Parts: sequence; C-alpha cells; structure tokens
Amino acid sequence: MELTVIYDGECEFCKQSLTWLARKLELRALPFQSSDLAPFNLTFEQCAKQVWAIKEGRQYGGADAIALLLQHRGNTLLAFLIRVSGDCGRAGYRAVASHRNSIPVTIMTRVLKLSNNSYSKREQ
Repeated sequence: MELTVIYDGECEFCKQSLTWLARKLELRALPFQSSDLAPFNLTFEQCAKQVWAIKEGRQYGGADAIALLLQHRGNTLLAFLIRVSGDCGRAGYRAVASHRNSIPVTIMTRVLKLSNNSYSKREQ
C-alpha cells in the first residue's frame, strides 16, 4: 500500500507531525510548494488550504486525511473520534490549520519536536 501525504512544507507543526507519523507508518511526504501536483489531480490552491492523503488513488483532505493517517499509524481510537465527530472534527482541523502560530499550536509543535528528538536519540 502506498500512502502519500501532500502537506505544507513551510509549516513546522506539519513537519513535526509527519516525522511523528513516520515513526510507525511508511509514507511518502511531499511539500505542496515544490511538488508536481498534477498526478494527484490537486491544485496549488487546494493544497494551500489543507493537508491531503492519497491512498490507492483515493484522496482524503483535512480532518479526513488526519483520521486516515492516524488509523494506519495504529491510533484507531483517535481516528474514530475524528471521523464520528463530523463537523466538530473538521472545525478542529481548520482551527489548528488557521492558527499555526498560536500558543496552543506552538506548544503542540514543541511537544512533537521533543518527542521526535527523544525517539531519534534512542534509535541511535
């Protein structure tokens, strides 16, 4: 199974999240700013608005992409909660995506970075 993620390559939260995901999940991560989006039938504008996950030719955007990635990483409960929350999950995704420089998202980014650094040191 090939899993491709098209993300904001300028967003530190996005980069740290992908590093965290890749610890348990094989994926191909492509920053939308420097990737050929045509094979995925996505536009620059679409990718600037939300993350995309592509699995077996099917596209998942925003909260649906996050739920898919978490599911495949093994975080099934969290993936389930995002899916069943519907509009609340999508609103939560949009809130994080549109407030990347806010204190809560900055804290989450730092926690992910510490976790990723700690994990990579243990692996060495």
